[in-house]
Order: sequence, then C-alpha cells, then structure tokens
Amino acid sequence: MARSIAQIKAAMIAQKNEAPGLEDLNSDSNTSIYGLLFFIVASAIYLLELFFDAHKAEVDTAITNQKSGRATWYRTMALRFQYGFDLIADRDYFDNTGATAEQIENSQIIKYAAVEESDSESRLILKIAGETGGELAPIPQAERNAFDAYLNEFRFAGVKVTVINYEPDRLYLNLEIYRDPLVLDENGQSILTGERPVEAAINEYMKELPFNGELIIQSLVDKLQQVPGVKIAHVLNVESSWIDPAVNDYGQPQPIDVRRIAVSGYYKVVNFDNVTYVV
Repeated sequence: MARSIAQIKAAMIAQKNEAPGLEDLNSDSNTSIYGLLFFIVASAIYLLELFFDAHKAEVDTAITNQKSGRATWYRTMALRFQYGFDLIADRDYFDNTGATAEQIENSQIIKYAAVEESDSESRLILKIAGETGGELAPIPQAERNAFDAYLNEFRFAGVKVTVINYEPDRLYLNLEIYRDPLVLDENGQSILTGERPVEAAINEYMKELPFNGELIIQSLVDKLQQVPGVKIAHVLNVESSWIDPAVNDYGQPQPIDVRRIAVSGYYKVVNFDNVTYVV
C-alpha cells in the first residue's frame, strides 16, 4: 500500500539525520531548500507507489479471472461472448479477422455476468444480462441459443452450468415517508422544483446496486434519509418476486426482512403506489 507523502518525507529526513556531513541541514521550516526538495522527491515517490499498487491490483484481478475452471473465469468467458462471430478452431476465443472495433463491441451483447455455486448440488449458476434502452434486460432467445452453444464449447467436461437469463426480479415497496411540509407536499413532490426526490433516490439506489449485488433494506433507508424534506423513512414492507421456471412466470411476492440477492441478478421497482407521505 502506498505511503503518504508525509511518511515518505519523514523517512527521508530520518536518513538525512543519520548521514555524516549533513548536520547543518536542520531547519524545521517547510520552505527550506532541502525541505522543499524532499517534498518534491517524496511526491514523486508517492505517485510511483500509487502506480505500482494499481498495477498490482490489475494483475491480481487478471490472474484470478483467467485461471481456467474458477467461477470467476466462467464470468469472464461469459462477458467475452460475441454474437455473430465464430470461435477459432480448438480455442476458447473468437475469430475477429477483418472485423471493425465497432462490430466487435456491438457483438458483445452480455454486459453483466455473475457466477454462484449451488448450495444443493454440484452446479454453477451463471447469471447474465444485456441492455435495452440503457436498462438491464435478458438477452433474446436467438442470442441465448448462440450463447448456450458457446458455453458448451468452453465449459469443463462434467461441470454442470445453469444459465439464468431472466426478466428482473420485481420489487414491491411499501414505505411511509415522514416529510417536512416546507419542502415536500403530500404527494412527495418538491415544492421548489416539482420533482419527486424520494422516487429519484430509490431509482438511483437501484442503479448503484451492483449486478447480483445484495439489496439491503437499511442501505435503502440510509439513502432516503439523505433526501431533502425526508424526516423519517419508515419501511412497512418490502417484497420481491422472480421468474418461476416451472410456470415460466413470476411467482408470489416474498417478503424481504433484511437483505436479498435477486434471483435474476437485478431488480426493478414495480411502481411507487405504496410510497405514502405523512407529516
């Protein structure tokens, strides 16, 4: 971890104090010639150590994701999928001969991926999602068929992989917002701007939630408490529902007591009808 400039400068001064012949360099002023020189050199060393730390982190991440067979490797391979391109024979990467950078980028339709190990059997759960109109969405069936063929090409023999490519989990919020009547009206609109800051904060929280990240109710409350005009954000009930493969539709909403990871990997708030504002 990179040392601070002050730490580096202090180490240099300690070395100077032990060096014979430098006894006259004893000023405590930060504007002394040697003090300024030490500060400049310490600043350069600090930046260099930051670069080394960043490089090490990048290398460690690359090594972790590229180790074949690890769960993180399956995620990396999913994100590398290119729709409309073929793999090089006996390899796990695509032939991009003659393709433009734009064609390659457009073919990489899987924008989000996460891998979990099943709790009940020896199986990997691979969650994927693309984007439609700037929002997370499942990839269409034709693309899914191509991805399944790609998965069968690179997965390890004997490894069972279930792909989750669902519509988002539905999130039902039942909240009671104690408002400042000088700032928010009874409908949750800002008196000053006419906007709905509570709804905006909820949408912002959902965008900040990482793919396959854990929705924590208390974190959502903390976010709402920062909204101007919100005195108390009181949670009455939070539920979610997800695609049930048995019926190929959403199941019954289930309560979220503290936290939950979406089955699909991401959530979508159904509506704000049950967000009420009281004084």
